[in-house]
Amino acid sequence: MSNHSATSEITFEHAPAENTSRIWKVFWLLSFLTAAELLLGYGHARHWYGGNEGLILFVKGVICILTAFKAYYIVSVFMHLGDEVRNLIMTIVTPLLLFVWFIIAFLWDGDSWKTLRNTDAHSRPNIENIKHHAPASAMPGEKP
Repeated sequence: MSNHSATSEITFEHAPAENTSRIWKVFWLLSFLTAAELLLGYGHARHWYGGNEGLILFVKGVICILTAFKAYYIVSVFMHLGDEVRNLIMTIVTPLLLFVWFIIAFLWDGDSWKTLRNTDAHSRPNIENIKHHAPASAMPGEKP
């Protein structure tokens, strides 16, 4: 008699996923956006844009918009937030927008406070501007 017993184990060959086209579309879109951000960021050097402050500020804005779009797309597709009901999406997005608004408001207020501190509430010229543009002998409070 043989010690080999018949097993009822059935093995199946791994079948690839049927709908991979969406994954590839997302991959190529995010790759293109990342390449565009890197190209714009690399070109951010002053020698590319010739020191044109308006153009540099515009490029920074474009990079921020591309980054925000990528973040939205990643959350929508990979975290499946795009498939949820509107109330759940708003429950997540509203605090996030408030957080971004707080950061902008605090930065704005901090810059305002710094400017007021440097000028004694605009009763004298800005110290930072004087240091960079005036000769050392013309500094306020110094005797020539």
